[in-house]
Amino acid sequence: MDQASRFEERFAAALSKLEAIGQAHVLTFYNSLDPSSKSRLLDQIEKIDWDEVARLRDTHVLKDPELKIAESIEPAPYYPYVPTEDLKGKYAEAKELGEKLIGEGRVAAFCVAGGQGTRLGFSGPKGMYPATPIRERSLFECFADYIRNVQKKYGCRVPFYVMTSPLNHAETVNYFKSNDYLGLDEKDVMLFPQAMMPAMDCQTGKVLMASVDSLALSPNGHGGSLKALYTSGAIQDMRERGVQQISYVQVDNPLVRLIDPLFVGLHAMDGAEMSSKMLEKRDAFERVGNFCLSDGRMSVIEYSDMPEELAVEKTDQGELKYCGGSIAIHMMSVGFVEKLNKGGFMLPFHRADKKVPYMDMESKLPVSPREPNGVKLETFVFDALPLCNVSIVYETLREDEFAPIKNADGPGVLDSPATSKQMQTNRAAKWLEQYGVKVPRDSNENVEAVIEISQLTAVCAEDLEGHPMPKEIARGAEIVI
Repeated sequence: MDQASRFEERFAAALSKLEAIGQAHVLTFYNSLDPSSKSRLLDQIEKIDWDEVARLRDTHVLKDPELKIAESIEPAPYYPYVPTEDLKGKYAEAKELGEKLIGEGRVAAFCVAGGQGTRLGFSGPKGMYPATPIRERSLFECFADYIRNVQKKYGCRVPFYVMTSPLNHAETVNYFKSNDYLGLDEKDVMLFPQAMMPAMDCQTGKVLMASVDSLALSPNGHGGSLKALYTSGAIQDMRERGVQQISYVQVDNPLVRLIDPLFVGLHAMDGAEMSSKMLEKRDAFERVGNFCLSDGRMSVIEYSDMPEELAVEKTDQGELKYCGGSIAIHMMSVGFVEKLNKGGFMLPFHRADKKVPYMDMESKLPVSPREPNGVKLETFVFDALPLCNVSIVYETLREDEFAPIKNADGPGVLDSPATSKQMQTNRAAKWLEQYGVKVPRDSNENVEAVIEISQLTAVCAEDLEGHPMPKEIARGAEIVI
């Protein structure tokens, strides 16, 4: 079939679908486009679930979706970081089970990496951002080194799945290829882009156009990662490999325990479908989701939606009653992700009214609205939790596992490259001190050196057993182990 015939066939299929749902205006300028622009527009159209768009137009755009309010909200139970006496035996069994599953190749790593480093003043995909304090290993390299450590320790293969976005997919693929897949086997790395959703006019429900050959598109939210796992073929690949469990992380946290045997084991031992790690919140209004039981189901209530009277509520001991903060670290079973996708994606969409730049269909000129004119629709990964038959929460420590890089450096700015690098040094110092290494500290116990422990060397303090270490670190020194 020649190019012209192929274009005609694709155009006819797209027109038929769009006419059926009242969105044929998308193809208004098709006949005036050159072959490259035609292909660009058809590519976008073919990647969109138009039946889903039609449904959401009726339920979320032309009217506001119903917001279901829980009748009862309680703090979610959780496994504490330090086990109580009655849990010590279970933790030991869980860690053993987790190590067994990892060693048998039953656990995969999944990183959500669709973002750019724009807010950090970095022009590439965020996963390429130099994150470590001395060698400036990228976030992707941190994860690859972690996997290499685990594979060596347990004599196994840990497949690595990375969800990109259409914006950064090609550059991310090129980065992995040109850097020899960061020391991983190419056959064990799978990269795939997140799906996009078209923005719709909030009055008419018509899909907005960005230009004559492009829709006004935005990512379908981090919940879309669970759909992308399925539609990309990643879940099928896992089934063929015998993978049973997926460790889910976001790309911006170089301290995360990408494959944590205890967390894997607790999740599997309890027969959970999707599980989460939590931090004790800094204060009642920290900008993290709150783990709750809503009408008896595990859920996360966003900080912006948490009733203030609940956010500030204290226990009899004077501690926050709703102390569990969500940090987007999860375990989930392969079967659960399949369940979410069979028969249509189960996660609910959320409406956001935004100022969406668009092209005027009469003049073809770009318009930058001053007021919200469009509806963007997205899903949240934590909305999968209430759909679980069993879901557990396990506490981790901020200083051990949560040093995200979200914001550019600045005075008093949290979650920045500087705060992340300091936390990486602090954790490294803590691990070394467990083995008797003298670390210089000031009167406020701040580490007065820069220390980086390669994840090839250690992903937990126990990995340093028997490894060469200095007896003492000089004040002001920079040291890599």
